[in-house]
Amino acid sequence: MYDFFFVLIPEHFPYLLQGAVVTLELSVLSMALGIVLGLVIALGRLSGQWWLEWPLRAYVEVWRDVPLIVQLLVIYFTLPTIGIVLPGFWAGILGLSLNMGAYLSEVFRAAIQSIDPGQREAGLSIGMSRTMIYSRVILPQALRIAIPTVGGYFISLLKDSSLVSFIAVNELLRHGSILINNTFRSMEIYMMVAIIYFVMSFVASRLVIRVEHLLTPEHQRATVRARAGA
Repeated sequence: MYDFFFVLIPEHFPYLLQGAVVTLELSVLSMALGIVLGLVIALGRLSGQWWLEWPLRAYVEVWRDVPLIVQLLVIYFTLPTIGIVLPGFWAGILGLSLNMGAYLSEVFRAAIQSIDPGQREAGLSIGMSRTMIYSRVILPQALRIAIPTVGGYFISLLKDSSLVSFIAVNELLRHGSILINNTFRSMEIYMMVAIIYFVMSFVASRLVIRVEHLLTPEHQRATVRARAGA
């Protein structure tokens, strides 16, 4: 135990933190792109245009039904055969974003459909355009509904990003594997890796709760506080 806290941690923790930074970069960039992609797909599928509905539905089904690790391997090793060569980091971003976009599109679609259709009709009755109704009425409410689920997917993405180690990206898990190969101290190194993943996931979950609170209207916050007090 003394060796773990006073020798291994001071010696190897900084190197693992370098990998953790790459993990965070992968996760944040992939989630941002996944949110944009998911929202666009959701709106496309709800547009009522059949020529959008079928290709987008096929995309969602394929990317949700094929394992993420297979998607990453196909992107990294297959795209070069058609002249598209991506560094491991950006291949990972592409794979994670496309995968996350497929899942989030269903989250956003369900959130949008949960909004009372009467609000759309009310907007049309006062002369608002379809674009204005979505941007000012529907989407703000839908995004608040989707936040807890999106936050859960981000925490999952933090952990799933470890799969990019299979395409030679030096993120947290790969840094841990390199240390194990050099030190042969697998139990201690994996323990440090697990601690870092836990801290990142815990902080992310607290941030999601905070964002959800900030985006909740004041009258709804008062209702929640009243129920908590009762």
